[in-house]
Amino acid sequence: MAFTPAQAQEEKVLNIYNWSDYIADDTIKNFEKETGIKVRYDLFDTNEILHAKLVAGKTGYDIVVPSANWANLQIQGGLLMKLDKTKLPNIANLDPAIQAALSKLDPNNDHVIDWLWGFTTVGINVAKVKAALGDLPMPANSWDLVFDPKYISRLKSCGVSFLDAPSEILPPAMQYLGKNPFSKTAADYQEAGRLLQKIRPYVSLFSSSGYINDMANGSVCVALGWSGDINIARQRAIDAKNGIEIQALIPSTSATMFFDVMAIPADAPHPNNAHLWMNYIMRPEVHAGLTNKVFYANPNAAATKFVKKEISENKTVYLSDADKKKMTSPEAVNSDIRRLMTRIYTQFKTGM
Repeated sequence: MAFTPAQAQEEKVLNIYNWSDYIADDTIKNFEKETGIKVRYDLFDTNEILHAKLVAGKTGYDIVVPSANWANLQIQGGLLMKLDKTKLPNIANLDPAIQAALSKLDPNNDHVIDWLWGFTTVGINVAKVKAALGDLPMPANSWDLVFDPKYISRLKSCGVSFLDAPSEILPPAMQYLGKNPFSKTAADYQEAGRLLQKIRPYVSLFSSSGYINDMANGSVCVALGWSGDINIARQRAIDAKNGIEIQALIPSTSATMFFDVMAIPADAPHPNNAHLWMNYIMRPEVHAGLTNKVFYANPNAAATKFVKKEISENKTVYLSDADKKKMTSPEAVNSDIRRLMTRIYTQFKTGM
């Protein structure tokens, strides 16, 4: 078999940069055993951190996992490599509906492959929230728990955690106000900033990864977080037999969905190994293994039969068609809006 120069030079190494708590226990081990490729696996917990590294260049990473709306910016900026689909036969396993949704951000699905998907929502410690609310009944709209001072002021007593990133907090706040969560209008963000300032005294913690254990052990009772993370916290509490009941809520109005995608940086040192990894992940049993561990839905139509029944039937993992219709798909925003979001979020977080 003839090797191209690139193939001949590639060492048996693959450098991956992914979100925390976002892979099965045996995913890397099985890939290494099968291919002889050594995986170096680093973690980030916000799209902002990943994007800054890609813009700076020479990251050394072969696989990165941005959210699709951020990948759109990275594609436009020439930061991601076009995929060689001849090396990805398992792409045939992917759900055509998800591929079609992603093609709005990645025309022809040329640059990214969906890793997993979920939505931003509110998670609660059921008993502690009921106790803290007292005579105040649970609101019909679960977003009221974190955005309405009437509710969140009572919940401060048992701990309130917010994701620690502008791009995760501003969209739901604007959606709560009836605005486009990915608005291109500066005034919408300013209005969301005023809402956030009102509830700032009641937010105990800003965390994009540690809040999972904080929910599981009862040190926070409410989290504005990601659907799968809240379900991981629920499972950890079950495994610990600590009597804590964690629930991911599905907002009655709307929430923002996200698709986290595998991509190869334009200057990746091991692009062939990266393609091998992508094709491996798209095997039905491998993709199902991710979902079974981290409680995020996968895009792999052929994988559903390998997903544990209690997970495939969990409507906070695999949303019902009716709930899917209520969700807002992610959109990219320009650099001016991103700077404004960062400024407003920083003012919110620091309480200035």
